[in-house]
Amino acid sequence: MTGTIVVAGGSMGGLRAAEQLRAAGWTGAVTVVGDEPHMPYNRPPLSKDVLAGRAPFASLAFTPKAAAADVEWRLGTKVVAARLDERTVTLDDGRALSYDGLVVATGMRPRRLRCPGPLAGRHTVRTLDDAKGLREKLTGPGVRLVVVGAGFIGCEVAATAVRLGVAEVTVVDPLPLPMAGPLGELLGRALLKRHEERGVRFALGTGVAGFQGEERVTGVVLAEGRVLPADVVVESVGSVANVEWLDGNGLDLADGVLTDERLRVGGRPDVVAVGDVARFPNARYDGVPRRVEHWSIPTDTARHAAKTLVAGLTGADMEPGPFAPLPTFWSDQHDFRLQSFGAPGLGTDDVRVLDGDPEGDVLVGYHTGGRLVGVVALGGPATATAAARYRAQLLKSPALTP
Repeated sequence: MTGTIVVAGGSMGGLRAAEQLRAAGWTGAVTVVGDEPHMPYNRPPLSKDVLAGRAPFASLAFTPKAAAADVEWRLGTKVVAARLDERTVTLDDGRALSYDGLVVATGMRPRRLRCPGPLAGRHTVRTLDDAKGLREKLTGPGVRLVVVGAGFIGCEVAATAVRLGVAEVTVVDPLPLPMAGPLGELLGRALLKRHEERGVRFALGTGVAGFQGEERVTGVVLAEGRVLPADVVVESVGSVANVEWLDGNGLDLADGVLTDERLRVGGRPDVVAVGDVARFPNARYDGVPRRVEHWSIPTDTARHAAKTLVAGLTGADMEPGPFAPLPTFWSDQHDFRLQSFGAPGLGTDDVRVLDGDPEGDVLVGYHTGGRLVGVVALGGPATATAAARYRAQLLKSPALTP
C-alpha cells in the first residue's frame, strides 16, 4: 500500500486518526500537521487540575500506540490552505504537501468577545499555555475574577478558582441559569445553588457591554449598566471552528465542516473529518448534522473515518455503515460531577427525575416524543454509576424519526 495521508490537526483527533488509519490497514505514509508545539495531550484537566497546579504536562500527554510509531509529526506548523481537487495543502511556512488522502482534524478555537476596552487581563482556556498563563494570574492575593460564560468550561474555571482561594469569583451569562442550554432548567437551578453555596457569585440574564481600564482590564461593564471590578477575566463564550483553510473548495463550512453519514467531506472518497470540527448526521437520532464537542468524539469519529478513508483510497470492502455514536461527557466542579450519556440537548423540553432529588444527588432523563434520549447524573460516584446503567438502554433505542 503506497501513498500519503495528511492529517491536518495535531490534537487528540489527529492522534486518534493516525492510530486508527494504521488499525484500518493503511501502511503508506501518514503525516500529522499541528499548530501547537506540543504532542497531543488531554484537554479536560486544563480548567481543573492544570489550573489548580495539580497536573504537570507529562501527566496530560498521550502516548501514541506502537502501530503509529512511524507517523511523521510536524508540530508548531499550521495548515493555511487546501486545494482539494489538486490534493495539496499549504503550510504557514509556504511549503505545500501533496496527499492521496486528507483528514480534517483542525478542531476549534475559543470565541472572543468583541467589546470595547483593553485586551490585557482577558484569558481563554483552550491550550496548555492558556491554562499555565491563567494560573499565574490567579495565585496572587485579593484577585477578583470574572468569568464570562456559564457553560462547562466557565463553571469549571469558577469552581477551580474558588478552590485556589481567589478572593472574588463572579460568573456572567445572558441566560437565566448556568448550563441552561445543554441541560435545561431543572439541573441549571441545581447547579446554580451548588455553586453559590461554595462561594461563586453570578450575574445572570445579562451580557457584557465592554471592559474598563487603560492598559489592562480593571472592570467588566455589564449590558444592564453595572460594573464588576475585575483583575482577571476569562472568556468562555463558545468556540469557532478552524475551517478557514478550506475556503474555496465548495464545502459547507457554516458550522464546522459538513460531512455525510460516513464522515466524508463534500462527498469525496479521499477527504474525511474527525473530532469537534466535524458536523455530521448521527444515525442514532434524527439525522440532522451537528457538531459534538465531547471528549469521546475524537476517538469515535477517528475510528469510523479511518475505515471510510482507507476504503475510499484502496477500494477495500471495509467501508463502515452510517456513523451512530452515543455521545458521552463529564464535568467535575467543586466536589461533584456531571456525568452524561446520550444527547440530553435533544430532550430539554421533557426532563424527568429518574432517581434522587435535585436538592441532593440526582439522575435526570431527557426525552423526545416519549423516548429517552439522554441521561445526566449530578452528584457523587454512585449517581454517575447509576447513569452508566442506562447506557445499554440508550444504545438499543431505535433511531428518531427525522
